[in-house]
Amino acid sequence: MPEFGGHSLKEAMLYSKEKGKDVKCNLCRRNCLILENGRGHCGVRKNVGGKLYSLVFGRNLTSSIDPIEKKPLFHFRPGSQCLGVSTFGCNFFCKHCQNWSISQQRQEEAIAKVAFIPPEEVVEQAIDAGVEGIAYTYTEPTVFSEYALEIMKLARKGGLYNVWVSNGYMSRALIDEIAPFLDGINVDLKGNARFYKEVCGNVDIEGVKDSISYLYRKKIHLEVTNLIVPGYNDKEKDFEEVSSFVTSLDLLVPLHFTRFSPQYKMTHLPPTGIEKLHKAREVAEKAGLKHVYVGNVLEEESTKCPECGSVLIKRSGFASQATGLGKEGKCGKCNAKTGIVI
Repeated sequence: MPEFGGHSLKEAMLYSKEKGKDVKCNLCRRNCLILENGRGHCGVRKNVGGKLYSLVFGRNLTSSIDPIEKKPLFHFRPGSQCLGVSTFGCNFFCKHCQNWSISQQRQEEAIAKVAFIPPEEVVEQAIDAGVEGIAYTYTEPTVFSEYALEIMKLARKGGLYNVWVSNGYMSRALIDEIAPFLDGINVDLKGNARFYKEVCGNVDIEGVKDSISYLYRKKIHLEVTNLIVPGYNDKEKDFEEVSSFVTSLDLLVPLHFTRFSPQYKMTHLPPTGIEKLHKAREVAEKAGLKHVYVGNVLEEESTKCPECGSVLIKRSGFASQATGLGKEGKCGKCNAKTGIVI
């Protein structure tokens, strides 16, 4: 087993051997063909001698504790806290990424310098901190799936939940692998096809939509986020497109419209106008969605019962109180189904 940064490399999951010593990575929908000594688009999966390895297994960059609402997951274990896990790399190249310093870091020297933290230690940290779960977040968990999956299995045994914050470009094969241990996920549906091609690095929006649909069919708690970027996906037709897709899944799936702030390679753009967020919410609610939120703004985001209108979860910033929930996450007043996991 080859070594990297003082530790043996972890052989990658979901890849196939091709002609000669070439390999094909089947972890995400890019399906990279990787030549010997080469790496995939994510920059953290390397072909060494005809075998594919993860360069970031054990290289956890995050030990922060966050409220689950920050992910944002508003309908999953409200009021709970989770330990964050992240590594370098991403299969997207988003020009507006707020975590670009780690997601776009693909230098092997930088990766090798990160302290090695085995999966067992991550779970121990979470238990010692007294949190209820672990979030795989900040960068795309798909590219560090080997690490994430081992942690997830141990976390489940330890009574912790597992949630992902993802761009949704993972393969169906990967979803099959993680589904038994994944409790909730927030997926970015970034907008229209042009946005994915021009801003995210030649990504096919249909692949993202297919993953979202497949995750929903796997009965994993799902929430969707749409970051509204001025000049790219801020027209009413864009809001209609996103809302229509989420509506086709389930009217109870939460949809978060969030405000863009100038970042990375898109600092020339202004922040999203508040009126755009309000319009997006209006369009989504008109389409029939029961739970629509606006994010990155200081506004009331409490959850109300879709049937009787009573407050189910009262929120102030990232703090929340599940004041109106009954058994199995149903409305405590009228017993209506809400889709909330408690």
